[in-house]
Amino acid sequence: MRSLNRVMLIGHLAADPEIRQTKTGHTVTTFPVATNRLSKNGDGEKRNIADFHRVVAWERLGEICSNYLQKGMAVYLDGRIVNSSYEDKSGVRQYRTEIMADGLNILTWKKSTNGVNEVAIEEVGDEKEAVAA
Repeated sequence: MRSLNRVMLIGHLAADPEIRQTKTGHTVTTFPVATNRLSKNGDGEKRNIADFHRVVAWERLGEICSNYLQKGMAVYLDGRIVNSSYEDKSGVRQYRTEIMADGLNILTWKKSTNGVNEVAIEEVGDEKEAVAA
């Protein structure tokens, strides 16, 4: 039987994206996305709890995220869960769970300096994609 590793999130960026180049020249952008959920405390009172997810976007998607996303913007993203580990500077094994983004839709745009948000069509290879102008 085949397995399924698929994630769909709607949330807000908890910080501005950070872009970098790998040693082999690949572009990678990371950013945290916060999602909310309701929970009851011991007294039965409902409260909102925020979960923070580390998102990784590679190559062209990473460039788009770096250019157009800002802290506080609402996004829909889909991707998959990836678990990895590494040794930190003191030799301790660290574990990390990330969302590897395959696609992203911006749900809210920050206001531009003139108060108007415009969308332009930018061609990437054989595909067209909408980006902020």
